[in-house]
Amino acid sequence: MRVVAGEYGGRRIKDVPGKSTRSTTDKVKEATFHRIGPFFDGGTCLDLFAGSGALGIEAISRGMDYTYFIDTHPKAIKVIHKNIQALHIEQYSTVKKMEAKRALDQFKKSNQSFDLILIDPPYHSTIYEDVLHKIDTYGLLKEDGLIYCEHDKQLALDWESTPYKVHHTSTYGTITTTLLSYG
Repeated sequence: MRVVAGEYGGRRIKDVPGKSTRSTTDKVKEATFHRIGPFFDGGTCLDLFAGSGALGIEAISRGMDYTYFIDTHPKAIKVIHKNIQALHIEQYSTVKKMEAKRALDQFKKSNQSFDLILIDPPYHSTIYEDVLHKIDTYGLLKEDGLIYCEHDKQLALDWESTPYKVHHTSTYGTITTTLLSYG
């Protein structure tokens, strides 16, 4: 696995060992970031269910000022730290070992908001609606911010019941990616 583009483009990063997490492929990362960026002029990113941290690292490489990496899996946290250290981007990141909804609660308490929120939970997860509701209710997405959701293509998500507008949906094999914003 590698960082696709930007300051750290081409650099290799580690994946989480085992089958408990599944990384976003380079092809999907490249296509997604070309739609949402392809490069950023600063901003703050939240990588929920971060796994190896590949998506959040890609955001930093493409110009985000700072990324918060959230995951509960101990192996994932260890790999995120290794990847961040290997790229020497510790000053641009915070890693938190905690459940996503609890992290959102903490960000609300600190009045934090984000330019880009990456939501890539384990496939077959049903947490999307709860997470998206909290993001909206807590005001965690900036007015012109974007949300990236990666999910199993078989999972029927009701985007109409959210306050977000769907900008783009793509399917790559068994996964679907959806970009959302406030309009």
